[in-house]
Amino acid sequence: MAEAGGTVEVLGLGRSEQAQTGCQRTRQVVWWLPSDVPHSHWASLASSLPHVAYRCRTSGMQGILDKLLKRDAWDGIVFDGISTGWALQQVLDHYSGRSDRPRLIYISHNHEESLRTQIAESQPLFFKRQAVRLDALKVSRLERELVDSVDFVTAITQEDLALYRARNCDKPMDVLSPGYCGRRLDERRISDALPRRAVIVGSFDWIAKRMNLAEFVDAADPMFADAGAELQAVGSAEESFLEQLRQRTVATRFTGTVPDIEPYLDDARIAIVPERNGGGFKLKVLEYVFNRVPIFALTGSFAGVPLRHNDSVMLYPDHAALAHGVLEAIDDLDRLNRLQERAFVACNDRFDWSSRGRQIVSAIAAS
Repeated sequence: MAEAGGTVEVLGLGRSEQAQTGCQRTRQVVWWLPSDVPHSHWASLASSLPHVAYRCRTSGMQGILDKLLKRDAWDGIVFDGISTGWALQQVLDHYSGRSDRPRLIYISHNHEESLRTQIAESQPLFFKRQAVRLDALKVSRLERELVDSVDFVTAITQEDLALYRARNCDKPMDVLSPGYCGRRLDERRISDALPRRAVIVGSFDWIAKRMNLAEFVDAADPMFADAGAELQAVGSAEESFLEQLRQRTVATRFTGTVPDIEPYLDDARIAIVPERNGGGFKLKVLEYVFNRVPIFALTGSFAGVPLRHNDSVMLYPDHAALAHGVLEAIDDLDRLNRLQERAFVACNDRFDWSSRGRQIVSAIAAS
């Protein structure tokens, strides 16, 4: 957005591991990062807000937002994802009865109502399913309030846009998929020198991600062990969750948080997307594509990228079939190299951030 001519101030909850918090300035961007401790899951049970939003509604976040609003210097206010929904009422109250309200933009990361309902119904434990259902209802209400209140809504995929339009057909909306600014390998050849290894990269802190990982590993680990292959899960998760998985697996290694995923991608023959719950756009798919790791995935596990089955990606109906497909192809080096090359070509000129910045600046400038 700054490159497109905008001056941007960002309010976000600072991570505890960040070296700096408070106010930070870069060229045309100011970062407001209070280092408050996020609210717990249990505290959100007494709130009308879902946990993902309530956890960010700290005193530091509210105080800085109040100061920023009092400056009355804004052309637009962007709500980046459902977790920022805690700020909606504070913004609406500040501009109540005024004709100079800036344009409000909601950038959705998923169609949350349908996604959270799916996740709740997939939870096998009865009492936990009821808690997740309650949180899903809160998410649904907050998402509807955001969509109804703002002036412009972005969806992350065409599929999500259709779901929003089914309820708010007259609301100005458009698709805004993420960009990619990470490493792009001009060339990579998968060879026998690489370990017979498949990798799953992600953050496994969210319940849907944990469910997906655990279900796939339970199905795949015995098959990988029998085939003498290795499965590697790379990314953050509670240590107690990872330890439970370690105790019941043989061929799978769990790294936890790592400083850099690129070495793990470089040492893998295949990347796996095993998500039965929580489809939609996946940034890690772009990381796989541009680091030239061939992708094997569940059908419907991601959207918004121009990959075709049996040409630039391999898709399977369930976890067992996916694991079998990975093991069947793990030594077919010509096939793996063909998949990664065609995926790179298909995505190479489609995911630059500059066009996304111009899109948001135009939405704010619209009358």
